[in-house]
Order: sequence, then C-alpha cells, then structure tokens
Amino acid sequence: MEVSSSPIFTQEKDTDLQVLLEVIPERIRNKLLGHANIEELLEVVLDLGRPPEARFLGVNELIDIGEVEQSDIDFSVGKVGVFGADNRAGIERTLHRISAMRNRSGKVVGITFRVGRAVYGTIRIIEDLVTSGKSVLLLGKPGVGKTTMLREVARVLADDAGKRVIVVDTSNEIAGDGDIPHRAIGRARRMQVPSPTEQHGVMIEAVENHMPEVIVIDEIGTEREANAARTIAERGVQLVATAHGNQLENLIRNPTLSDLVGGIHTVTLGDIEARRRRSQKTVLERNAPPTFDILVEIQGWSIVTVHDDVASTVDRMLRKQSISSEIRSLSKEGTIVSHTSVETTNVKTPNAADNSNGNGHQESPGKFFSEAVKITSVLPYGVNKGRIEQIIKSLNAPLTLVGDMKVADLVVTTKNYHRRGTQALKTAESMGKPVFVLRRNTVNQIEQFVRAIVRESEGRSVSDADRSLAVLEAEKAALRVGKGESNIE
Repeated sequence: MEVSSSPIFTQEKDTDLQVLLEVIPERIRNKLLGHANIEELLEVVLDLGRPPEARFLGVNELIDIGEVEQSDIDFSVGKVGVFGADNRAGIERTLHRISAMRNRSGKVVGITFRVGRAVYGTIRIIEDLVTSGKSVLLLGKPGVGKTTMLREVARVLADDAGKRVIVVDTSNEIAGDGDIPHRAIGRARRMQVPSPTEQHGVMIEAVENHMPEVIVIDEIGTEREANAARTIAERGVQLVATAHGNQLENLIRNPTLSDLVGGIHTVTLGDIEARRRRSQKTVLERNAPPTFDILVEIQGWSIVTVHDDVASTVDRMLRKQSISSEIRSLSKEGTIVSHTSVETTNVKTPNAADNSNGNGHQESPGKFFSEAVKITSVLPYGVNKGRIEQIIKSLNAPLTLVGDMKVADLVVTTKNYHRRGTQALKTAESMGKPVFVLRRNTVNQIEQFVRAIVRESEGRSVSDADRSLAVLEAEKAALRVGKGESNIE
C-alpha cells in the first residue's frame, strides 16, 4: 500500500442554489428552505399528480404538500423559458440543469431540477493523470460526479497547467447556460453545440479552427462521437471525456463505444498459434490502438479505480487473464491512499459453435487432443515424413512415426502406391495392420488423416475427415475386387 499525504484538504463548493430555488413553485421552495440538509440537495423532481420529491446525497424524501398540479409545472416552465431539442434548459451563468418530460402531445408534465455545483479540488485524486498529457476517459453511472470532475479538469489544465483548453459543451452542462461560461472552468474556452446530434461535428471543428492542446467532452454516446474522438486523438490532441458505464468491461461489451478502447473483432488463429497461446482457435482481439490511454472508473466522490494502460488491460481481459488496477481513495484530510487490485475477468467470447477446428469439432483450450489417448505408432509409406511430423507437432496429436512394420499400429500410404500393390503393403495386410490410403500427398489430406485417427482412438463421432477416409477404404476394396479377390473385409 502506498500512502501520499498532503496538507489539510477541503473542497470548496460554488452552488448558486438560491437562483435555482427561484424557479421552483413557492410552496415547494419554502419546504426546501426549511430542510436541515438543503446544502446537500442534488435534485428536485416534479411529476404531475404525484408528491414532489427532493433527492439528497444518499437519501430521497417526498415533500409533504400534496400532489403536484399543472399550475406548479406551468410556473416553472414560465420561469425557465424555452427547452432545447434535448428537453434541457438552464439558468444563465449558473451550472443548474432543468429537464422536461413531455406527454405524447408535447405538453410538459414533469420537470427535474438538478443542482449544478462547481466543486473545487475534486480532481486531486487523479490530477497527476490529467496533467500527464495522456488522454483520459472517465466512467461512472449517472449522478456519480463525472461532469463535476470534468469541469474541474478544464479549470486545472487551463489555469494551473497553462494549456489551451476547449470545452465542447453539448447541453451547456459543463460551463452553464448563456453565452458567458461559468467561472468554474477558469480560462478554458467553451464551444456550444446547436443540437446533440451535431456534437461530433463541433468536436472536429474545435481541432481544425482553434488549435487546442486539450479538448474536454461530456458524454460520448454515439458511434459518430466515438469516431470523432479517435480522429482528434490521432492528431495529437489530449482528450478528457466521460461516458456512461460502471467498468471497463461494460465499455468493451458496448458495440457503439468499444472503439474508445480499441474496438473488438473476432480472429481465427492457426493451429500453431492457438497451441502457443493455449487458447481456442476463435478468439476476440483488440482491433486498433485505444483512443484513450488511461481509463478511470469513478466509484464515488472520493474513490476511483485507475487503468493506466488501457491497451494492455483490454488485451488481458479478452484473453481472460488476470488484470491489475490501481484503487485510489481520498480522505477528508487530503491523504491519497493507493493500492493495487488484481482480479480475473470474464469478458464474453464467441459462442461454443465458433470455437471449432474448422471441421466442426470442438477443441479444448490449451490442447487439441486428450492426453488420455494412447500413443499410436504410424508407418508412413510413400507419404512425406516431414509433413506428417510437422502436423503431428502443430496439433499436439498423440501419434509417433516408426520405420519398422512390426511395431507399427497402422500404415499410411497414397493412392498411387496402393495401386501398385507393393510387397511392403502386402506384408502389412498379411500382418493385419490397417492401411490408410490418402488421395494425395498433401498437407490437407495428411491433417485430415491425423485428426481422424485421433478421433477414432478417443471414440469421437464421425466427421467429414472420417467419411473421406471411409471412401478411400471403399476405393481400396474396389481395387482388390478388380484384381480378382473375392473375400474382402
């Protein structure tokens, strides 16, 4: 465990709470003002025909004034003015957010008042990461403090680090409503977005027109935005952004956002590579370098999990190997406590039907054939010995090549040699040795032969390879009939 200490630490909050309360109906406002925990207020929810609800840190309370009436909602709508295309509105030069819920005809029947706070000092726990110049992605469920932390990141990088910072503020949530950005983002510049669907275009415009060193984005949530983020990162601009999701694993499984951590695709390995990795032949692999170098999972106001090498972590997760992450917590005194956590992963891989060897048979990770199968001695006659040895080695098959007919369990030859009826093959048949005939002396034919022999030893089901060899046996019998033999098994 590593402990780093610092002077006594306090978080300064800049709320402007009174301004938000002014747009809430008076009878509800008076109840809130008399509440003991008014400074911990997070949200106020008004739904038509239901009691109003006040949400505080860790607890939700119903306000005992009866049901919300349409006049209450109309009062707030009149104070707020026009809601945007995303049904959000704000109060000029504050960080508060007001969101509307509409019925099918477009009438507002519910409102959520969200308290916006500029909490100075919230990124102390990850300040070394955001000032490193690497791109950082913040993950966390709604309400955990991602936007609050992002706002402080913009201020620290602009004021303390002296960098050119641009905030792409889609819903005016980072820098507040109005044309003048809130003081909480310091000297960082803010670009507003006309509509949420145009966020990706404004992201690219920021890079092309304003020469930023850092771009701050809240809520990357679409494929276009993920692609724009990759374009920005590839131009050498530092990105600091947020996305919804509790853990890195959630992002990997999200088909829309997985590109932020490199994207995932299915790869079929060769026999030798699969054996070297001790894995299935069909595996998931990272498709490209991650857009973000570092990923931070925000667990709470004062505890985070840090993955400081996203590429390596994703690779290990896809291979179901253990991963290590750094867990940081911040005490009230400002002491950062850090320790390493090692955990196993269970990222979903292709289904069992995909984990085949190409002939429709399942292969177990780490080995292709059971170790319980006895070693079969094979005498190659007219078949390339080097090819057989290479295939046996690559498949880890329980076969061995011999040169003595007496110790061989079976003989393998080609159709051309078998047609000649050589003395060696006649001797093998007289000794009761099975003779397997290949159509051609090719790698594919030899591999099918090896797989068929092992499956026969393991008692496994008949496959195309087995049927192929059965056809060869039938051809062999037909040749013997053509030579005048009558009793053939």
